[in-house]
Amino acid sequence: MNSEFYKNVVNSSAYRSSRDENAQLILTNSQLFPHLFAIAFNTGDKNHHKACWILELVLEKQPHLLSDYLDDFCENLSKFSNESALRPISKICMFLSQHISLTPLQEEQITEKCFDWLIQEKCKVATKAYSIRTLYELGKKQDWIYPELKRILTDDYRKHTAAYKAVAREILKKIK
Repeated sequence: MNSEFYKNVVNSSAYRSSRDENAQLILTNSQLFPHLFAIAFNTGDKNHHKACWILELVLEKQPHLLSDYLDDFCENLSKFSNESALRPISKICMFLSQHISLTPLQEEQITEKCFDWLIQEKCKVATKAYSIRTLYELGKKQDWIYPELKRILTDDYRKHTAAYKAVAREILKKIK
């Protein structure tokens, strides 16, 4: 573990400028990526959510950096419970569904976790919204996803926020 980089992660904040600064470190020095990934996926570390914030920004620009870590990423999605980590992890799942060629097993693992996040009461709307968008993308390849997604969105529509409803309406229009 690169202790200097770890200090940067620990001292980072939710401010966009702080997250961008750390993401830029990775984007200019990709040898730090394994360290970022290790921190993000060490859910026992109280700062892992900060690494997830940075990981999201890095992968938004360069999703291919995750290629060597895809199996680990997909296999360990169920480790996450902190909502501050779930939001960026669910957004990374969306990036992967849109930009990376996934194996059938990886697609299955992401699909399963996104459905879990979608139906869990404790997950916040941003995590649910990214899960919906991910499932929409994965549903283009797996014909069983759209009927299940449609059922959940329709059944849960009334009990959610305006932001959830907006995403639900958008996706329901696309899958009809």
